[in-house]
Amino acid sequence: MKLIRPLAALALLVASALPAPAADAVFPPGLRLGMVPLVGLSTAKTFPGFESEDGNVKVLITELPPAAYGEVVSAFNSNPAGTNGVKQDKIETPAGLAYFTTESGKAGETPVRRYSMIVPGAGFSGYVAVQIPENAIKIYTDEAVRQMFASVVTRKQVPADEQIALMPFKITDLADFKDVRTLAPGSSIILADGDESSGYESKPFIILGVIGATPQAADDRARFAQEAALQIPGVRESRVTMSEPIRISGQQGFETRIDGISGKDKTPVTVVQWIRFSSGASLRIIASAPREQWPAAFPRFRAVRDGIQPKG
Repeated sequence: MKLIRPLAALALLVASALPAPAADAVFPPGLRLGMVPLVGLSTAKTFPGFESEDGNVKVLITELPPAAYGEVVSAFNSNPAGTNGVKQDKIETPAGLAYFTTESGKAGETPVRRYSMIVPGAGFSGYVAVQIPENAIKIYTDEAVRQMFASVVTRKQVPADEQIALMPFKITDLADFKDVRTLAPGSSIILADGDESSGYESKPFIILGVIGATPQAADDRARFAQEAALQIPGVRESRVTMSEPIRISGQQGFETRIDGISGKDKTPVTVVQWIRFSSGASLRIIASAPREQWPAAFPRFRAVRDGIQPKG
């Protein structure tokens, strides 16, 4: 009896703390999707979402391409009963109609309960994955998870300062770029004159990101930089017009420029790629502008590049 009472008390606490419409949603840093986490869960330290103090209960939150939601809806409608023990369900949320699944599985040797949910967003699909070990499902019940899903909300945009703070370097000069969008939390970000809904290609934009180990020998760096520039996504009919070593903020770097076309309207663009090499992760900058806008855009690109500083 003494062992049961604490568990029952905690279960009662969880039940009484189920998300309510008036509760404030919590948005993981850099994301447009948030929810009211269940009691006992706090912002995770190593992934976007929430986790219990011991790390065994996990709620992963991320953003997927906008088409992902429609694909899931079609899959649900074609097989509403589910398969292989996967239970399918849907629920109304402030963000829209959410679809989710519930199933049992294992994390290593530990039996777990898994939930996956998708919800529509403006220009993205919100995705949530929950994992609860079997010894905690009496506390974090199916109904508790369902109520947490019911609290899902979206926000139109993430404040620029919040996005920039996630990057492993400081961006001290935005060069009047107004649209700031995280591409991969903590590793790449885009600054643009256009926006996600209208497309970026018709106006100047710059992407800042980190890449893994890069060549150390000068000849290898030149080849690496040129090959990387010719494989920039979204740029077609690429032609290298300049490629040479430079110093960027006192470090070895490489500048490569290409001409090509981009976007569904086949906009002629000029693109510059800067790579600032280091023994660990290197900085890669890709900046693009329609060819007629290039003379005015290039000084802005360079201002952003030269304003990047290490943290700490």
